[in-house]
This record gives sequence, structure tokens and C-alpha cells, in this order.
Amino acid sequence: MNSDEERQAIRQELEQMRANGARRQELSLHACKRLFFDLGIRPSMATVRELTQTGSASDIPKDIDSFWERIRSASKVRVGAGVIPKALEDRAGELLGELFQAAMTHARSTLDEDRATMQHQVEVAEQKAREAEIRFDASEEAIERAEIRADAAWNRIRELETELAAVNSHGSAHQESLQAMVRRLEAETEALRKRLDTEQTTNAGLRDRMDALHADMRQSTEHYAQQIKDAVAEAERRVKPMLVELDSLRSMAATYQSGVRDASRKEFDFIQQIASSKARGDRLDAQVREQSDEIDALSKEVTALRSHEGIDPAIAGLLCALAGAGRLTPDELSAIGTLADAQVALPLHCPKCGDGEPELSQVDHRFELQCPECEHSSGMGDSRLQAVARFLSARTVSASTAN
Repeated sequence: MNSDEERQAIRQELEQMRANGARRQELSLHACKRLFFDLGIRPSMATVRELTQTGSASDIPKDIDSFWERIRSASKVRVGAGVIPKALEDRAGELLGELFQAAMTHARSTLDEDRATMQHQVEVAEQKAREAEIRFDASEEAIERAEIRADAAWNRIRELETELAAVNSHGSAHQESLQAMVRRLEAETEALRKRLDTEQTTNAGLRDRMDALHADMRQSTEHYAQQIKDAVAEAERRVKPMLVELDSLRSMAATYQSGVRDASRKEFDFIQQIASSKARGDRLDAQVREQSDEIDALSKEVTALRSHEGIDPAIAGLLCALAGAGRLTPDELSAIGTLADAQVALPLHCPKCGDGEPELSQVDHRFELQCPECEHSSGMGDSRLQAVARFLSARTVSASTAN
């Protein structure tokens, strides 16, 4: 069994003794015995404390001194008078005194080492305690900052909820304006597309005309070149007789050069026209792309507004049922507004006379539900839900009062 296994066995024995109710002195003495007799290790405060896991820096040295006292008591031999000579007894006493002094010196050095070790451990523990305090203070500050950020976040949430309510209240107006803008942009985009098609058709015609001019120029060039070749050959064959014809050919060549220059100038003009048309086409393409981007942005905004408007049909049905039962106050109906109007169903019969079919009218974004038979009216309300609730509550409001 190696040293580590022996130490583990000692720890198990100490745990068993602690479970049986052994005190600290008994645990320390047992650890000293096993260290000294079984492992051949001089007991020290650090080794005993490592095994027992109990005792302070002042108690463990006392237990070690008690162990050595027991060892000295057990090994002490009583010698009768006259057995050992006086000189030998004195010499033995001196040797024992020197041995005791050496043991005391070694014990003091061991104690100093143990004290230094414990002092170092105390300093390390104090350093860790200071670091823990610093970390605790930092944690407190972080918690305070987190609470401040949480309060700010709650305030921001309340602001966003207020803004969301405002956006929902004005959603229908924004939707109508956006739909009108989308229709206008679609019309402008369609006009620009038609204009672009016209410009592309014009450009195609100009390209065809330029190709025809190129073909004519090539034919003319080949024709005049052939004539020049024939004239030169004829002049070489008949130089002197054909001087007049040579002059005429020179004039024809000058005319040809003039025609070539005219054709080149026309070609340059056509190229400029094509470049101008292409630039206009590029500008129109850029405008079309800009209009397309605007349409995409507006479509996204319309989609976002549509996603924010209205409420769940189940919630709207519940609100209608509560309003019909008269369980919503006027303030609650005003707070709900027109959110549930899409799910509000008009009553089929008047609750007062039972025969009339109520009619809903809207004037300046205000609603009124009235029976044509008995003239039972809900009065002007801010929403269909409020008008239906008032009408079903059997409160009769005259037309003059409603206005």
C-alpha cells in the first residue's frame, strides 16, 4: 500500500471515529500515531490538520505536544540506585539533556515553519476575503445598474404601448392614405413603363436605320472603289489619250469623298441620337427602379399597418357579448373605440317594439342605430359597438338630443 492509500485509510479511520463521537484530541492523537509509527512521518500541524480537518492553530500544537509527552512517558526507564555508575549516569543525563535540547530546537523550527505556513494561509484567506468583498461590491453596483435599466425598460414599454394605441387609432386613416399613394404610384409606374416601351421602340428603329445606312455606305464604297480601279487600269493602258477622262474621274473621286464625309457625319449624328436615347432610357430605368423601391417600401408599411390593426375575432366577439349584456361602462366602450367594429353584428329586431329592423347610419365618423317603426335610437356614438350597446340597453334618445 503506497503513501496515498495509507493516508486515505487514515482519513476513513478518522471519519469513523468522528461518527462514533470522538473528540478533537482523540482524532489528533490517532493521526499522530499513524503518521509516526506507520508512515514514519514526524507529525506537524499542517499534516495533522490535513487528516483531521478540525482544530485551530493553537489547539493542534498542544495535541502534538501531548503525543510526544506520551511517547516520552512510555519510553522512560526507571533505574534503581547503584545499578549505573555516577559518571555514566551524569553522562547519560547530559546526553539526554542535549537530546532534549535538540528535540526542542527541531520542534521550535517545525513550529515556526507551521506558523509561517498558517500565516501564509491566513494571508491568502484574507486576500480572498478582500477580493470577495470587492466582487460583492461590484455585484451590488451591477444589481443597482440592472434595476435602473429595468425601470427604464418598463418606462419604455409603457411609452411604446401608448404609441401602439395611438398607431392603432390612426391606422385606418394611414391605410387609406397609403392605399391612395400606392394607386397613384402604380399609375405613375405604368405610365413610365409605357414611356420606356416607346423609347425602346424608337431606339430599335434608330438602330435599324443606322444598320441600313451602314449597308448603303458599304455598297457605295465598294461601287466607287471598283470604278476607281477600272479607271486606273484604263488610264494606265491609255494614259495620254485619257487625260480628260482622268480629270473627270478625279472629280468623281472628290464627289465620292464628299459623299463619304457626309455619310460619316450622318453616322455621327445618328450615334449621338442613339446615345441621347440610351441616356434617356437609363434615366427612365433609374426612375422606374426608384418608383419600384418606393412601392416596395410602401407595401411593407401597409403590411405592417395591417398586421397592427384590428384584434383577435374571439376577443372581439367577447367584447360584443359583454356590450350586448350591458356589462361595459361608457368609459370602457370609449376606450375600446372602433377596434371591434368589424366583428359587431347589428340586432335583427328592435328591443323596444320587437317589429322594426334597426338601421345604422354614420355621420362625421359617428354612428347611430335607430328603429324606423318606433323611432327608438341609440344616439350618436363613437363606434358601432357603442351604438349597438346603447340601442340594446333600451335607453331611448330622441333625434334632437342625439344631435
